[in-house]
Amino acid sequence: MASTTHTIDTGHEEMIHDAQMDYYGKRLATASSDRSIRIFDVVGEQHTLAATLSGHDGPVWQVAWAHPKFGTVLASCSYDKRVIIWKEENPGNWLKLFEDSSFDASANSISWAPHTHGLVLAAGSADGTISVYTYHDQMKNFQPQRFTAHTGGVNAVSWAPDVPSGALLSNQAFKPVKRFVSGGCDCRVVIWGFDDSRQSWEELKLFDKDDNKHGDWVRDVAWAPSVGLPTGTIATCSEDKSVIIWTEEPNGMFKKAHRLNFDHKVWRVSWSVMGNILAVSQGDNKVSLWKESLDGTWKNLTSVKDANSDEVKQNA
Repeated sequence: MASTTHTIDTGHEEMIHDAQMDYYGKRLATASSDRSIRIFDVVGEQHTLAATLSGHDGPVWQVAWAHPKFGTVLASCSYDKRVIIWKEENPGNWLKLFEDSSFDASANSISWAPHTHGLVLAAGSADGTISVYTYHDQMKNFQPQRFTAHTGGVNAVSWAPDVPSGALLSNQAFKPVKRFVSGGCDCRVVIWGFDDSRQSWEELKLFDKDDNKHGDWVRDVAWAPSVGLPTGTIATCSEDKSVIIWTEEPNGMFKKAHRLNFDHKVWRVSWSVMGNILAVSQGDNKVSLWKESLDGTWKNLTSVKDANSDEVKQNA
C-alpha cells in the first residue's frame, strides 16, 4: 500500500475536482466546486498560496498548464459552459487571455497539444462538441474550430505525442501529426486528425468496425507519452468497470491489446512521464498503479485509498 508523503490544505470551501502540477513541478493548480482555482508555489514540503482565480460561475472540473515556452498559461473548464485561458502577466497578477462561453452545456475536459504544434487547446463539452483553440500571433488571439464529436456528450480529450513511438530509436525523419483521442457518452473512443488540405478536424478510421466502444460511458482517455514505448498506446476507462489498453499496429490501426476489469466504475486514467506506469482511479475511492510485465500481462503494483473518500465524487 502506498502512503501519503505530503498533504496540502488548499482552503477550498467545497469539493476539489482536479489538481495539476506545472511543467517544472513548482506550482500546483487546484479546481473546485466552490467555483475557484487556486495556485500554490510548492517547494519541498512547503506550499504557499500564490493566487486565487475567480472567473467561473459553476464547479470547475479541470485545469491544465500550457508549456512554459508560452509563459505562465493555465486553462480551465467548468459546469458553467465556459473555457477560460489565464495568463500570469506579473507574479500573482493573472489575467483572462481568452474566454469561450458558447457551449450549450458543461465544458467537461481540456488538454493542451504538444508545444511543437503551437499554443493549441482542445476542449470537450457535454453538448457533444469539441473545440480546438489555436493561438495566432497575427491576431493576438485564439481561433476556435468546433465540430460534433460524441452523441450525448464529450467526457475526455487527450493529445497524441508529437514524436511517434519508436521514432527516437529508428533515426528516421518524421513529420509531427496533429492527433488527439476523445471519449464520450456514446461509449465510443475516437481519434481525430487535422486535415491540412481541408483545414479541418476529421475522424480517423483507426479502429476495426464497432471495436472502438466500451459497454458504458467512456469517462477518461489518456494517450501515453512516446518516450520508451515501441508503439502508440492509449488507455481508456469507463463506467462499465473496465480499462482498455489500445496499441497501434504497423498499418496505423489501433487494436484492443489488454482489458483490465474492476469491481467499480472507473473514472480517470493517467500515464507516468515515461509512459510505462498507468494510474487508475476507481469508484471505490481507490487509485491503483499498473505496469505491463515482460510476458505482456498487466500487474497491479500498489493502490492508494483516499483518506477523505466521502468527498471524492465525479461530475455526471
